[in-house]
Amino acid sequence: MTSHVKLRKERLSVVDYDTQIKEVRCQLVDQLKVLDLQLEQKSQQLQDLADYLRRRGEIENEYARSLEKLAERFTSRIKRKEPSSHSVAQVWLALLSQTRQESRDHNGLSESCSNFLIQPLTYCLEYTQRLAKKSKDICTQLQDGLLKVTTELQTAWRTYYQYHSDYVAAEGKLREAEKQEEKQKQSAAKKLERLIEKRQGKVQEIHLKCSKARNDYLLNLAAANSSMNKYYLQDISTLIDCADVGYHLSLDRVMQAYLSKRWRAQQNLSTGLQQLQGAVSGLDQRQDRDTLLQDHYNTFSMPLRFPYQPHDGDQVSEVSAECEMRCELETRFKQIQTRLKAVTQETEEAGKNMSSAQSNLLEGISDDDLELSSGSGSSHDGSTENLNVKPSVARRRASLQEVENLYFTKVKEYLVGSSLVSKLQAKHDLLKVAVEKGFNLLTGKSVRVRRNHSSANLLHNHKLFNGDMLSFIQASGQQIPIVVESCICFINLNGLHHEGIFRVPGSQMEVNNLRDAFERGDDPLAERWYDLDSVAGVLKLYFRGLENPLFPIDSTSRLLEHAQIKNESERAAQLKSVISSYPEPVIVVMRYLFAFLHHVSQYSDENMMQPYNLAVCFGPSLVRGAQDEDVVTLQPQINALVKDIILQHESIFPGQGEVQGPVYEKCMTLEQDDWYVEEWFDWQIDWSGAENKGSFVFFLSLSLITIVHSKLQEVCRQMDSVFKELISRQALQEPSSTISSSSAQAPQRKGRRGDGPADPWD
Repeated sequence: MTSHVKLRKERLSVVDYDTQIKEVRCQLVDQLKVLDLQLEQKSQQLQDLADYLRRRGEIENEYARSLEKLAERFTSRIKRKEPSSHSVAQVWLALLSQTRQESRDHNGLSESCSNFLIQPLTYCLEYTQRLAKKSKDICTQLQDGLLKVTTELQTAWRTYYQYHSDYVAAEGKLREAEKQEEKQKQSAAKKLERLIEKRQGKVQEIHLKCSKARNDYLLNLAAANSSMNKYYLQDISTLIDCADVGYHLSLDRVMQAYLSKRWRAQQNLSTGLQQLQGAVSGLDQRQDRDTLLQDHYNTFSMPLRFPYQPHDGDQVSEVSAECEMRCELETRFKQIQTRLKAVTQETEEAGKNMSSAQSNLLEGISDDDLELSSGSGSSHDGSTENLNVKPSVARRRASLQEVENLYFTKVKEYLVGSSLVSKLQAKHDLLKVAVEKGFNLLTGKSVRVRRNHSSANLLHNHKLFNGDMLSFIQASGQQIPIVVESCICFINLNGLHHEGIFRVPGSQMEVNNLRDAFERGDDPLAERWYDLDSVAGVLKLYFRGLENPLFPIDSTSRLLEHAQIKNESERAAQLKSVISSYPEPVIVVMRYLFAFLHHVSQYSDENMMQPYNLAVCFGPSLVRGAQDEDVVTLQPQINALVKDIILQHESIFPGQGEVQGPVYEKCMTLEQDDWYVEEWFDWQIDWSGAENKGSFVFFLSLSLITIVHSKLQEVCRQMDSVFKELISRQALQEPSSTISSSSAQAPQRKGRRGDGPADPWD
């Protein structure tokens, strides 16, 4: 099965991803051409064989000269083509050789060739073409998935290069400041110290972003190589087998029936017929498949593995579990482990179902109108008593098509599932190594908590929920409403890999509490941990309850009309022309939201939220029709529209150069003045490696310190709540002073998730 797979010689120079992916694309196109050529060859073989039998029946009563001319006619056809070592071609050559010896055949064989042997070949040609078409469709889908993996690899690679460039630049500025401090130790010392501290903080923050981007790049790199390996080692062979299902069996049965009549008709040709029997028995589907792959080695050989290409001077070549990312990697590892186990079980079950369906399909193909009889039985020339026609042929063929459709459904499930297992396994193995290095004996769950930067004392008369978003933005000065920015940041930091995010409902009580807190102007997600599904529910609730939907109602009909355009570039251009007419504050929020949704969909292997699933969750909230329109009728079109915008958000929404405002950032981090709280749950210690009781005392002390620390934090939070309540009451007693003081402060939020990785110290 894998004898054709040999890695090409590795090149001395560094492989460029764009060139390598372009070569892979060309190779995938060539594969489809080869499969089409193979179908043409099989169809031609079946048509030639049917033509041969028909002509054989007509000239069966003629003398040796006419039969010899027939053999020469088909021999000349083969000579015009390239010689083939396929078992079917060998049968064809043996058949022509035997024909030259059958110059004096009797009339009984004429009736068999004219009536009973051509019909199975015609049906074989029909289902062979159907199977080849379905195999090609699945192959196209698998190739699209392969190209998607390579696209994700390129995106992760570019993101990693960008952040590493920023890290190198920030590190250079830090070294420059340190050199200035050495030169000017006495003058302006305090100013240089502050500058160095700021640049050190900047270096640490960019280094964290760079590490995150590198991790995503390494994971996508492993997934891409694993997908390539899976496709070239397994999927291609499976698809070729699917296209050939029943083809060899049908030919075998036709030829066996032909041989049965010949053995009864002419015993004097036993030697020649035994040679033909050997050729027919040599029909081997796997051998023909391997021969096809070997003949087109350059087309089907697996390309070189994608090498890791570190950026300038970067020495890290593995997924790193630094302290800030330890929680994220551990959570992601557990989720992938659970997901991998479930998908593996589903794929194994799909494989069993595929084998069962294949057996049923072969059994149905075998249940045709050909009944072989032994060559020793007596028969009369021209009789048809040994070929019985079974009743209900149309019913059996309809049932066979149902089995055929079921078989290809199972093949698709198995191939898609096994490809997903391959990608998840590659990520699982890398994360396992990183997590094991980061956690030696004690394992826990850490929660990242941000300080509350919300404008709690900001007074305005516009509602956040169930209000008008544009009016709220203009009144509050928040370019991204606090509920949108805070929820997206929380999910980015903690929930990109959470299975069923936005699809699974959260606690209604917790959703209401979050809504009320945001409505008061607080940022509850900056103070404590909340359930991810509840946070996602608040974000959906905000957009669902807007007085005017995110996409204005008067533009819905134009958007749905443009969404029907087949050409992707033209569709994106038309949608952009409509969206560009919206107010700029609305465009900024749209751009931020859809970049985030696209980021969530990139982890669909783990969170099971493909772009369409996200569109189903957000479509009804973001796009609405007129009051008299049928919501049920429009919903599929709305879902398709939102899905297209998620996939093409970079082409649809104007960039920051066209419309100023915050831009969603994939690799978010906590700010320098944020705190990082670790809460340990279900701690487990591997006592098998402890050699004395000192280890037990150490870990017991550590756990007690952790518990006391957690309790002290809870007390501090309660005291903080009391102080906030006192301040709010004082504000109510002195409204005039509060309004004057709050109006003097612009409600600016820090752009930690906004305008990209630019250095604020330049």
